[in-house]
Amino acid sequence: MKLTVNLGKNSYPIYIENGILAKTGEYVSGSFSGKKIMIVSDDNVFPLYGQKVRDSLTKSGYECHSLVLPHGEPTKSFQSLPKIYSAMLKAKLTRSDLVIALGGGVIGDLAGFAAATYLRGVKLVQIPTSLLAQVDSSVGGKVAVDLPEGKNLVGAFYHPKLVLIDPDVLDTLSPHFISDGMGEVIKYGCIKDSALFERLCSHSSFEDLKPELADIIAKCVDIKRIVVEADQFDTGERMLLNFGHTLAHTIEQHYHYERESHGEAVGIGMYQITKLAEEKGLTAPGCAGKILKALEIYGLPSECGLPASDLTGAISLDKKNLNGHLNVVLLKEIGDSYVYPTDVTFFDADTVF
Repeated sequence: MKLTVNLGKNSYPIYIENGILAKTGEYVSGSFSGKKIMIVSDDNVFPLYGQKVRDSLTKSGYECHSLVLPHGEPTKSFQSLPKIYSAMLKAKLTRSDLVIALGGGVIGDLAGFAAATYLRGVKLVQIPTSLLAQVDSSVGGKVAVDLPEGKNLVGAFYHPKLVLIDPDVLDTLSPHFISDGMGEVIKYGCIKDSALFERLCSHSSFEDLKPELADIIAKCVDIKRIVVEADQFDTGERMLLNFGHTLAHTIEQHYHYERESHGEAVGIGMYQITKLAEEKGLTAPGCAGKILKALEIYGLPSECGLPASDLTGAISLDKKNLNGHLNVVLLKEIGDSYVYPTDVTFFDADTVF
């Protein structure tokens, strides 16, 4: 299946196909006419898929180099950037060359930011290998690194030339990372597609859903494509994609990215903010209960045990804090979301999430 993100000169294709990794060289050659490629990956993904990607690229005539970094969110920091830049310099990468991000969201964001800033920008291809990255972070052109004060606080809008999504690679993911990705899948149903949400809730587990997975991934990617085309730089409609994230990022940061994963934190954020919005009369009654059911089906948590007072400092640094307002994404009902301008007092200090 092919989808295209239509952004004028920044347009790019997304291919979703079982087994597409073995055809990487063929697809890259349709978007890149240079000769040198740097693959950035991690020590979980590269041993599984690195050689397959390299062999395909070499077969297509490319000179390949690779850099393998430690897996996990702590890698997505400034301390990793010099290693990437040094590897690029050692390989003598120029602005006519290409970086491939082969991995989950951490590698996609980190390698993407390095590509955006090395020599003021070299071409980028995203090959996401986690469910979360396939349905969300690999599409839309957001790249970033974390700061101690918060997640993704230094970044850029830098679109890839191509995204290759192979659902087959999800077979090697642990159940934890499948649940992690389902947090973002549920989000798409919540914000834009009640039919998708009901479809997710009609299954009893991820294994039950699995035969439909390629179609589910495509549905999520298409929703994101439409939203990104309408708001490339995240000042309006695109903020809806951050449903649950205002709380999620602060939960992740509070525990130094070592306890809740991103998708787990998004699940907590979606449920807790919807429950709070229902209490304030800003969301239709019953929505929080429906989200809770979806989280339970896919093995996601709904609470973290932290009081709001522990999180408000980080919330005030949220990127959706514009013109003195904290823009919180809420639901009118499942499938219908909106941006609600408020401030940190929206989160009652004595509320425990």
